[in-house]
Amino acid sequence: MKTFYWLVKREFWEHRGGFLWAPVAVGGVFLLLNLMGIVTGEVMGHHFDGHANFIGNNMHLFDRALADKDMASISLGLDMMMLSTSLLLSIVLGFVVFFYCLGALYDDRRDRSLLFWKSLPISDTATVLSKVVAGAVLAPAITVVCGVLTGLAMLAMFTVTLSLHGVSAWHLLAQAHPLRLTADLVASIPLYVLWALPAFGWLLLCSAWARSKPFLWAVALPVAVGIMLSWFRFLQSFDTGTRWYWKGVLGRLLLGVFPGGWLREVDFHRGLDHALDFIRVGYAYRVLAQPSLWIGVAAGVMMLAGAIWLRRWRDDA
Repeated sequence: MKTFYWLVKREFWEHRGGFLWAPVAVGGVFLLLNLMGIVTGEVMGHHFDGHANFIGNNMHLFDRALADKDMASISLGLDMMMLSTSLLLSIVLGFVVFFYCLGALYDDRRDRSLLFWKSLPISDTATVLSKVVAGAVLAPAITVVCGVLTGLAMLAMFTVTLSLHGVSAWHLLAQAHPLRLTADLVASIPLYVLWALPAFGWLLLCSAWARSKPFLWAVALPVAVGIMLSWFRFLQSFDTGTRWYWKGVLGRLLLGVFPGGWLREVDFHRGLDHALDFIRVGYAYRVLAQPSLWIGVAAGVMMLAGAIWLRRWRDDA
């Protein structure tokens, strides 16, 4: 267990730029842009002797709710403002994890460091699984922390600004639910692991197998298969659609590393009070009842087994 811990820590050390500094940098830029928007709104409001217009995700909803004294809508606006940072960082996480997996096993063969690691008493299974844990658990956990801290900083900025306009800061903060949002985001990590497993398996398999340009093999091969299936469908050679492939296969293989892919379309007709149901644990975990999730998990496990086998027998690049 201690060896596995150090293997995961090694992955963090070698990819600290993507795992840690990328979300920190994006969160910092996001805060800076929102601060610039607040300052711009204050200056324009002062020049035109009008009410300052605060920018930010869903702040139009917040302003309207504030004017109407609707506490429920204010609460929703604050929560959506905090969550917007996490949604942005989740997109960054998807790109980071995608390219991390593609190079995880290929780079060891390309720079010949594979020979050094094979000289140590470390199994190929432990090495590959440490990369899975680093990308599927460690990286999302860091992203959640960065997203929550950035969201709290945004909440503080807007609260201070509104307090300058006579709004009670403590009364405003009482309408937000940072602890509940944090718990929902943390609880989504195990679901992300299950959903992204086929993507991790496919990308690591390509990383272990490709002699060069693993990106082209990982992307071009499934896309080419989809095009061929669509072509045969067009010629009516097969009496079946191809949506199942583009959405259920290719979507899971290439886009499964982006968090939230398991979410169904939210029923916004239920009202604004339910607009954040998609992030709630009880809502998101309904996907566990879908057979497609577990089929993907089984496929991901088999592809990871293939990646382990290839790493054991291939040392060329």
